[in-house]
Amino acid sequence: MSIPADLVEPPARVRALARGASLAPVWRNDYGGLTFATDDGRYIKHGPRNAESSLAGEAARLEWARRHSRVPQVIEVGHDDTHEWLVTRALPGESAVAPRWVAQPDIAVRAVGEGLRALHDALPVEDCPFDWGVAARIENAAGRGIRLPRRFGTPPSVDRLVVCHGDACCPNTLIGDDGRWLAHVDLGTLGVADRWADIAVAAMSTEWNYGPGWEDALIEAYGVDPDRERLSYYRELWNAT
Repeated sequence: MSIPADLVEPPARVRALARGASLAPVWRNDYGGLTFATDDGRYIKHGPRNAESSLAGEAARLEWARRHSRVPQVIEVGHDDTHEWLVTRALPGESAVAPRWVAQPDIAVRAVGEGLRALHDALPVEDCPFDWGVAARIENAAGRGIRLPRRFGTPPSVDRLVVCHGDACCPNTLIGDDGRWLAHVDLGTLGVADRWADIAVAAMSTEWNYGPGWEDALIEAYGVDPDRERLSYYRELWNAT
């Protein structure tokens, strides 16, 4: 996943969804999907349909999570035979990997860790209809033709069940001008799981975005001590799926 550095021609569907607004590419994912910002305060996600998650599923998760925490408001969602799209209302703040925050990793890492803890504390497990537990992830991987080693079938005991973000990498936290977290985006795989499934990915992503040495700082900002066994297991699971 990356911020597009080259010129990106918006697909015809995106131009139609923009309804005359100017478009700027802001993100490209591993499946060839693109996200565009409009000059009238919207984001348009468009990409090929894939088996890991769907934008319709993300829309449902956003609608549910929005009752409890700050996430984007869904405006429109749809699909055709090959592609899908999701239009949301823009939120204030910048991604934790905007150049401003990459240059201040101590502030960004703290905001991501504190924001993840706040999200986990806010979303009610008992009301969540979505599952991101180990069994569900293994089943999802199998449906995409990924055969995981048997060791993934015996995860560490659950520390604390929460509603996980599902893709808690640093770019998916928005930070305000005061350096504090504001909101979360890209909740396409949100669901109930052990909190370490999120913490492991968030901490791992600090090296991708800020360089080595920030993992434990994020975990400290979240408010727990590092659990090396759970960190290792959930990082391996993430990388395998």
